[in-house]
Amino acid sequence: MRVFPLTRFLLGAVMVVLLSAAAAGGWWWREHRAPARYVTRPVTLGIIQRSVTMTGTVDPVNTVQVGSYVSGIVKEVRCDFNTVVTVGQLCARIDPQPFRLVVEQDRADLNTGEAQLRKDQSALTYARLSFERDSKLLADGVVSVDAVDSDRNVLAQAEAQIAFDQASLVEKKAILRAAEVNLGFTDIVSPVDGMVITRNVDVGQTVVSNLQSSTLFLIARDLTRMQVDTNVAEADIAAVKPGQHASFTVQAFPDRVFEASVRQIRQAPITVQSVVTYDVVLAVDNPQRLLLPGMTADTHIITAQSDQVMRVPLAALRFTPSGSLRHRPDGARPDGERHHGGGTRVWVLREQTPTPVAVKIGLDDGSLVEVSGEDLHPGDRVVLAYEGDDDSRRTAAAQQPQRRPPGLRF
Repeated sequence: MRVFPLTRFLLGAVMVVLLSAAAAGGWWWREHRAPARYVTRPVTLGIIQRSVTMTGTVDPVNTVQVGSYVSGIVKEVRCDFNTVVTVGQLCARIDPQPFRLVVEQDRADLNTGEAQLRKDQSALTYARLSFERDSKLLADGVVSVDAVDSDRNVLAQAEAQIAFDQASLVEKKAILRAAEVNLGFTDIVSPVDGMVITRNVDVGQTVVSNLQSSTLFLIARDLTRMQVDTNVAEADIAAVKPGQHASFTVQAFPDRVFEASVRQIRQAPITVQSVVTYDVVLAVDNPQRLLLPGMTADTHIITAQSDQVMRVPLAALRFTPSGSLRHRPDGARPDGERHHGGGTRVWVLREQTPTPVAVKIGLDDGSLVEVSGEDLHPGDRVVLAYEGDDDSRRTAAAQQPQRRPPGLRF
């Protein structure tokens, strides 16, 4: 019976020794473990730009569709693709022979009408003389009243015939003028100075004119001034204003950025599969004529910009240190270091210790955010994550410098 107390004493002593060893080991591990390591990025000075990105098409500012007012067979084509034309320059000719024959016929009808007028004028002169002579003879009782009345009737008919002939001549002149105009329309000429960008006609082709004139040529007035037509989603259209700066690239010149500006926001909505967009027109100068009609433009419209401001990655605003690691010499828990007033803050690594710094946030571009604060300076390293956290690698990768859209400066 005396063995059991001794056994319990020995077991208790062993437990005390084990617990003391565990406590000492834990204390040693806490005191001698490697300090926590962080993923950090420096506070930088630069530009923050917010932009709307979309795809558009390069088009001439003004294009003119040249068609044919008359029908016929094309006898001659003088303008081809890329032909530089001036006002009045002949581009094509429709066979004028049928229209020339109509003109000759109408001119002959006019000549016939003029001859008829001269004939009727002579008859009017004779009828007037007869009426005046018989009127005098009636006073002397030589002729009867009926003869004078007959002369008066003939005179009135002659005067009416003259009026009819004159009206007929006006009509014949109008018909002749219309035939001459149609003959002139057989020459297809350029109405503007520019360049032919589309040709839809060839020699021997029959052109049929109806209520809507067929397009034979498409002429761009001035290819040194172009425009980009883009479709901006309704969620972004409120941020787009006329006069805003824009930039774009085209596949033909992937390393060149073209500058543009918002010229017009068209109010007519474009709905495709329940998606509403609005046509935003960008004006761009093209002095070297590098931009061609129809090119696809990857466009960026700068809707907001801040110059020379402090910037930090957006992940810096979401970071909060873990209280399980000792980051301060006094052993205080970092997650208890809250900014008085509950405002926005970032954690700056100072002497290997994350220190909270109160900041005010401004514009962001989806990767960087504008910040300002009395205790924050360019070059300070803000903490994004723990290097040992499971998601630290993802956080660091997300904050790596990304390729910015063309024309945006950072």
